[in-house]
Amino acid sequence: MVERELAVEGVSRHDLGRDAFIEQVWEWKHRYGSRITEQMRRLGDSCDWTRERFTMDDGLSTAVREVFVSLYEQDLMYRGNRIINWCPRCTTALAEIEVEYWDEDGELASIAYPLTSGEGQIVVATTRAETMLGDTAVAVHPDDERYAHLVGQAVTLPLVGREIPVIADEHVDPEFGTGAVKVTPAHDPNDFAIGERHDLEQVNVMDEHGVINEKGGRFEGLDRFDARRAVKEALDGLGLLVGVEDHQHSVGHCYRCSTVVEPYLSLQWFVKVRPITVPAIDAVRDGSSRFVPKRWENSYFNWMENLRDWCVSRQIWWGHRIPAWYCENAAEGGCQETYVSREDLTACPDCGGPVTQDEDVLDTWFSSALWPFSVFDWPNETPDLATFYPNQVMVTGFDIIYFWVARMMQMGIHFMGEVPYPDIVIHGLVRAQDGRKMSKSLGNAIDPLEVADEYGADPLRLALLQAAAPGHDVPLDMEWVAGARRFGNKVWNAARFVLGNLEGQVVEADGGYPEDPGPADRWILHRLSEVSVRFDELCDEYRFSDAFGLLYNFMWSELFDWYLEMAKVGLRDEATAATTRRTLAVALRDVVKLLHPAMPHLTEELWSHLVGEGFVASSTWPAPPDVAAPEGVDVLQDLIGRVRSFRSQHGISPRQRMDLLVAEGGEAVEGWWSGQFEALANADLVVVEADPGPGHTRLVSGPVHAFIPLAGLIDVDAEKARLAKAIGEIEGDLRKSEGKLANTGFVANAPEAVVEKERAKVQELSARRASLLGQLEELG
Repeated sequence: MVERELAVEGVSRHDLGRDAFIEQVWEWKHRYGSRITEQMRRLGDSCDWTRERFTMDDGLSTAVREVFVSLYEQDLMYRGNRIINWCPRCTTALAEIEVEYWDEDGELASIAYPLTSGEGQIVVATTRAETMLGDTAVAVHPDDERYAHLVGQAVTLPLVGREIPVIADEHVDPEFGTGAVKVTPAHDPNDFAIGERHDLEQVNVMDEHGVINEKGGRFEGLDRFDARRAVKEALDGLGLLVGVEDHQHSVGHCYRCSTVVEPYLSLQWFVKVRPITVPAIDAVRDGSSRFVPKRWENSYFNWMENLRDWCVSRQIWWGHRIPAWYCENAAEGGCQETYVSREDLTACPDCGGPVTQDEDVLDTWFSSALWPFSVFDWPNETPDLATFYPNQVMVTGFDIIYFWVARMMQMGIHFMGEVPYPDIVIHGLVRAQDGRKMSKSLGNAIDPLEVADEYGADPLRLALLQAAAPGHDVPLDMEWVAGARRFGNKVWNAARFVLGNLEGQVVEADGGYPEDPGPADRWILHRLSEVSVRFDELCDEYRFSDAFGLLYNFMWSELFDWYLEMAKVGLRDEATAATTRRTLAVALRDVVKLLHPAMPHLTEELWSHLVGEGFVASSTWPAPPDVAAPEGVDVLQDLIGRVRSFRSQHGISPRQRMDLLVAEGGEAVEGWWSGQFEALANADLVVVEADPGPGHTRLVSGPVHAFIPLAGLIDVDAEKARLAKAIGEIEGDLRKSEGKLANTGFVANAPEAVVEKERAKVQELSARRASLLGQLEELG
């Protein structure tokens, strides 16, 4: 970010110099570094902010240096010339994980290399023709009989004139292309390995900016892509360009700037990963650490089992500087050695000559890999380190399993002797509504604080939690946030009802459940206990979307829509009012506790009115007793719902009283139902001995058959006529739609969405006709 700001002013970090540039980065950090934590606070994250740490803090810097030096002393850190991923724009090395690959349309150029003997040629194929300037061999498979007679001979490298050998190596795929490959040890990792096996020269033909250097002869000074075109043109002029064909292939790009990455021979610092990787793999295999969801273990294993040594040096200035010094005493007796030290050096420890510290800094993920223990002042043995290492759980996105999780496992086990956390919970990425990744360039990025301004922080939190199924991305839809806000309003209004009926009754922070609850109270307390137990199970499994989905549905559909209405019956009776108030209070208090992690602001506000002391966050997690529920509550609620539907279908006012006759299953009807039917359905419940016959609408729920007398409620003849007319109109529409679907031309030529819409219309019309026919039959 600082380099971008400087670029606007036409200045680079090199123009400023290292010290001045680092000073500007610190200034930027002090200006903007708290922005993330300000957002976290605004969104309700409840952290111990006194423990905030920064990667460049002195304590963490000490840990970084201790690890680097220890790895060096254990022969696990070394400096060497190897092929690395190089960004010519950033002029720095990149770890493999910092390279983003995507398919691009390229080309495959076939080039003829004449045999030095003059007795023929070998044709090789390449996607990077400019790198041929650095070829030092042509390789074939040792079992490929086509080239067996050529192994040991030489070819003359076109455009350069260098004689290079034909070698046999098992890495070569005889089925790819011509079965012969050019070998460029300084510009390809596989070629580098071949070169080491055959002791080939390493000819680097590019500089750090991706420009051809003096080793490229007449192409010196050309950018690598310009050189690619020029080399092909020159080869074509010599008759050695056999052909060029289109070729789609995966191309690596810098994760910072999207520049095409160049495989590049460079002197860098590396960590030997195999000795620290095997224990990290074994820890997951033996269950010391587990991934949730488990499927991410396979990704972890695939990555870890195919790691190359980790290039940790970066040619940038901001970061932890590599603690290595080089003796510059060139006089006789000067050692010119490399020294890795825990303390800064001012002179060579051996000869006393001048020393220069390595200019490079460490990969930022090197210090991040130490986070689980470096934040507790390791290598000092502190009480915090003993308490919080290992930690309980790591929650993170799948996109940094390799960047961070894997490396924390490697370093944690190696330096602490045990895994940094037993549970690794992986979530997806929040994406735009259409599933695309959010980015400023696409104009689809969402600022969470803007969402919080419009809807509130709590609705955003709840919407994200409900949408975030384990390991899956979240295509964020603002309607989800709006729905969560409506839920918050529902909770607030329900709390107002409860508080308005407590009549000053004190609500304890814990316990206080009624000793002798009534039937409706027993039902909601039983369901509260069931939901609490299941909620805890889902949270223990890290299935937070399922847990809060369960709680949301219970609160809205059962506690608010049903129990608050059922409680009105108990509140009207002095004998039961106190118990009902107590049930309302503890039920609301406990769901406020369960909801608190998702909606902290709302629940703390409600807590201040409901309990009045302390905070939800510091209260005891709810464990409501399992109260035996009365039988048949589901039947009661279903029948009330059917009575309400009957009123709606026939346009009968909710204020009009009606009878509900129970002829079958009367033994399932409990005495307390009458009050509920009066309050919730404005109906008188009457148990009769036999089916009352025609002139009644039958309602069936479980074992109970109930009947609504139609006399006095509706004009039967007028209702029959209305239903018959409506059925006729529906059947006319149905014939039209079925006719369309019977037309093979329509089905074959119309867009699939149009055809599906017509099929759905037929289903809907058929269902409506069946419903109206049923109503007509009931009228006799």
